[in-house]
Amino acid sequence: MKYYTCEYCFNEFEPKRRRVQKYCSATCRSKAYHLRKSNQNKTADLTPITTTMHTALPPPPLPKTKIESISTAGIGNAAAGSLLADSIKSIFTPLDNKPATKADFKLLSDKLTKRYHLVKNIPTRQDGALPYFDMETGNVVYMRGRV
Repeated sequence: MKYYTCEYCFNEFEPKRRRVQKYCSATCRSKAYHLRKSNQNKTADLTPITTTMHTALPPPPLPKTKIESISTAGIGNAAAGSLLADSIKSIFTPLDNKPATKADFKLLSDKLTKRYHLVKNIPTRQDGALPYFDMETGNVVYMRGRV
């Protein structure tokens, strides 16, 4: 496929019509039209312009900016807004997506340091004893009740 170059922005484009498309979009076509019309008006109005010299005046002074002060009402509003946003966020966040706390790590540590862990993929014995993995010996033992 042959690419054309837009006569306004000079970007390459793939023409949608053969041999008649000069611009890549309607925007470029419109801008080129306005540019042509403004150039025609400028060339038609070429009349000599006389200029006079003026002395430069200093720029006007800038208005003083207002410095806002901290108020207790503003602090209270900011604290209330932050508290409200945090509470709404915690309400709609599922428990699985909340960050871990020190209590969660302590609970995990206590579970890992226990000697016996329940094995869920081994069936119970006929007498109802549950299978547990002994961390010290590395064997499965059966016990009644929870350890």
